[in-house]
Amino acid sequence: MLRLSKKLLFAIEAVVDIAYYSDKSPVRSSDICTRQGIPRRYLEQVLQQLVHHDVLSGQRGPRGGYRLARDGAAIRLGDIIRIVRELEGTPDPVGEPIGSELGQRIVRPIWRDMQREMMARFDAITVADLCRRAAQEGLDERPAAVAQ
Repeated sequence: MLRLSKKLLFAIEAVVDIAYYSDKSPVRSSDICTRQGIPRRYLEQVLQQLVHHDVLSGQRGPRGGYRLARDGAAIRLGDIIRIVRELEGTPDPVGEPIGSELGQRIVRPIWRDMQREMMARFDAITVADLCRRAAQEGLDERPAAVAQ
């Protein structure tokens, strides 16, 4: 079942932050933590997983950081959700074979349908869409606190 967790929210915020605030240089994780108020212990693990799944690319060194691995229009919110769910390793009880006949044949199919519909909606939203929303909301693309 799709569960909203801090790690999931932080992952989405971090990817959108990287897309929205990046220029020609990579975005440092410390800047993401500062802008988004994300604890570093959550962020590093999630960023590495996103690199592993080719959502982000990482660059090491003093001028290192993260960039999108592909265009923001090609990264769907659903992609990020699936990666974080895999990272969290939380089993989906809807898919378990145990339970009553009523649960298996009536109740669980409703949840599966709802999950499919929700993921279809998340798959229809891209990182580029969220960046456009941020611009429409008037978010400064280069906050003075971390501008280089």
